[in-house]
Amino acid sequence: MSETKKFTKEELDQIEKLREANSQKIHEFGQLELELLLTSQRLNALEDFKNKAKEDFMNLQKQEQELVQKLNEKYGAGTVDLTNGEFIPSNWLFKSYFTYL
Repeated sequence: MSETKKFTKEELDQIEKLREANSQKIHEFGQLELELLLTSQRLNALEDFKNKAKEDFMNLQKQEQELVQKLNEKYGAGTVDLTNGEFIPSNWLFKSYFTYL
């Protein structure tokens, strides 16, 4: 039978330090993976929010075009003064200009 041998105190300390360092790195890898997962989820949520905002913006543009078309059919071409709510026909500006000449 072979004789058992004991490690020295310094050797045991080195082994323990390496175990602790390995354990710490394994914990760090776990933390990093968790952070990457949470970041990925946040990026996906932001992408969804961006797509929804883009869709909403496109719907607003469509509504604006429909309103402009509807108002053009009702009032003709012109501009709107939102401060007093008046519609100014395009040909009115042309006529006004020539009345001052």
